[in-house]
Amino acid sequence: MGKFKEVKSSMHHNREEVIERTIKEYDLLNQLLEKLTDEEWGRPLTRPEGKDPWTIKDAVAHITHWKSDVVRSARRQRRPPEERALETNDANHLIYLRWHDRPPHEVLVWHQQVQEEVLVALREAPDKWFSQKERRKEWPYDLEGHSAYHRLRDIQRALKS
Repeated sequence: MGKFKEVKSSMHHNREEVIERTIKEYDLLNQLLEKLTDEEWGRPLTRPEGKDPWTIKDAVAHITHWKSDVVRSARRQRRPPEERALETNDANHLIYLRWHDRPPHEVLVWHQQVQEEVLVALREAPDKWFSQKERRKEWPYDLEGHSAYHRLRDIQRALKS
């Protein structure tokens, strides 16, 4: 038997389809979050050993932080100095430290504010930001796929337990 090489499809994107996907995922997540009780926001997630002990609230802060990073990217802004040299796991730990002790309402408001900022940034980004090169189908991952991953794998799973 021969070995199969994984082929990652790539494509050019356009503003309208990125905005449409972003809104669709946001609506799915936001509808779920707006119904949560304080107890549900504090439900623990199943996490690998050695990782921070996330709750639903921590997962939402994590999703929101990386969505805000897309805003920065679309605006061609640099990451804050304290984040520039961090590996992904270290950045995730920093997000956890920043948001873990805040009340659920603050995280929900931030989630909603960042969505507004995302849509403004996407509408203002130059066309070439979307189509200058071929990117994976899921690009920009943090606006849709990453959110859906945590919504389905972490948040909905924790709510079922």
